[in-house]
Amino acid sequence: MLYWFLYEYIFRHFNVGPFRIFRYLTFRTAFASLTALFMALIIGPSVIRRLREFQIGQYIREEGPRSHQKKAGTPTMGGLLIVVSIVLPTLLWADLSNKFVWLVVFSTLSFGAIGFADDYLKVVRKQNLGLNGRSKLILQTVVALGIAVVLIILQAEGQYSTHLMVPFFKRFRPDLVVSSLVPNGHLWPIAFLPFIIFVIFVLVGSTNAVNLTDGLDGLAIGCTLIAAGALTVLTYVSGHAVFSDYLELQKMPLVGELTVFCGAMVGASIGFLWYNTHPAEVFMGDVGSLALGGAIGTVAVIIKQELLLPFIGGIFVIEALSVILQVGSFKLRGKRIFLMAPLHHHFEQLGWSESKVIVRFWITSLIFALFALTTLKLR
Repeated sequence: MLYWFLYEYIFRHFNVGPFRIFRYLTFRTAFASLTALFMALIIGPSVIRRLREFQIGQYIREEGPRSHQKKAGTPTMGGLLIVVSIVLPTLLWADLSNKFVWLVVFSTLSFGAIGFADDYLKVVRKQNLGLNGRSKLILQTVVALGIAVVLIILQAEGQYSTHLMVPFFKRFRPDLVVSSLVPNGHLWPIAFLPFIIFVIFVLVGSTNAVNLTDGLDGLAIGCTLIAAGALTVLTYVSGHAVFSDYLELQKMPLVGELTVFCGAMVGASIGFLWYNTHPAEVFMGDVGSLALGGAIGTVAVIIKQELLLPFIGGIFVIEALSVILQVGSFKLRGKRIFLMAPLHHHFEQLGWSESKVIVRFWITSLIFALFALTTLKLR
């Protein structure tokens, strides 16, 4: 909205020179990040106070580490603060004629709504049981399916590509759409099936991976901050004509506008971390973790960096794999691999303090993200 008013209206209609600066993506990204940061910092105390008034506290599972029992009653659903601090600055500073901006906003709000329903049921039932796993998975799949369909429509309009970008390979870019089936009328849904399945897998996996990581104060939001920073760089170079040509990326000029969204995610993450750092004053809850996971996954799909996502969000992937391996091993062999899953609880059981686990996981996440960025040139 501010972009339209300050640049499209004031500069173009009245030719006020200084307002030319609002056309630059880097400037608007910086302001979106600062707006998100200060919004989270300013409204954070009132949100936390409201959550306390409504007695929206976290219920701690009994089988978890005993040290976590003292966290019972800490306000949860703080992810509402994150979502607001991402979406509003994006709407203020992004070019709202860009369809990709609306798509990531839709993804963030939709996955956040699923998380909100889950958190709300936990509060109503006064126990750590919200939506059952099947219901949550179905809702996530429906949202991911909708995003995949929109991307197919944008692909038909020439604004999106269904080709995969494979790290370390310049020329190998497989198409997830079976092109030979598209002209045959009734067969076209089958042609897009691999792409649809792939998008659903990425988005549902991303949302649940962030959700599983959200178990220690500041852990998930700190890793999100690092992942969002990496995505900001990747989105900017993907939408920049010179950089994308130099790095031999797919030319996608329209996705550059998502840099504003990623910048807002960085600012909102820093702002929320101020209140979520150990000992946390508020937890993000599923409304925050699912929204962030959906946002990260959707941006990665749009900018064609899906295969880099395991490195962009390295800790998220490791945490999710630890749960999968733990459950699989127990069901198949009757034995556990880790003392406790997700992985951060394993290290707690080994005697690491919560702060040590958090900071070391942040460092590992940063290493993964830096590696993801180096792959841009290693082709």
